[in-house]
Amino acid sequence: MLSLANLSPKAGSTKQPKRLGRGPGSGHGKTAGRGHKGFKSRSGSGIKPGFEGGQMPLQRRLPKRGFNNIFKKEFALVSLTQLNGLGGDEVITVDTLVAAGIVKKGMLVKVLANGEVTNALKLQVDKISKAAQNKIESAGGEVITGDQKEA
Repeated sequence: MLSLANLSPKAGSTKQPKRLGRGPGSGHGKTAGRGHKGFKSRSGSGIKPGFEGGQMPLQRRLPKRGFNNIFKKEFALVSLTQLNGLGGDEVITVDTLVAAGIVKKGMLVKVLANGEVTNALKLQVDKISKAAQNKIESAGGEVITGDQKEA
């Protein structure tokens, strides 16, 4: 009977690997099939991605474009519909959102006004849009943003 314990490949479908550098009797001794000297005979050799035979590669021939701002802040966007199920009496912080699986740990959070707010939320986030703040406050909630936290 055939089971996982006695499976084997079909006869002739597999080959033993070449045993390189195992003496002259093996047929692949001494230079191990690499020939004499040259780039391909050296250890660590191999044509790198983008190598064009010594010609200046394309990624170096083309000019650099644009600007990469190293001080850019990436915000995780959260909508009001995602916040609606959360809360209660306690303050909704970034840690609460991480625990709920809405944002990833260590990200800055911005709340956008997608959806409606039915219950009064107490929210403490890094940024919030004006429309979202108005909706939360009109529902009887309270908002503390990043610039107000330090004060």
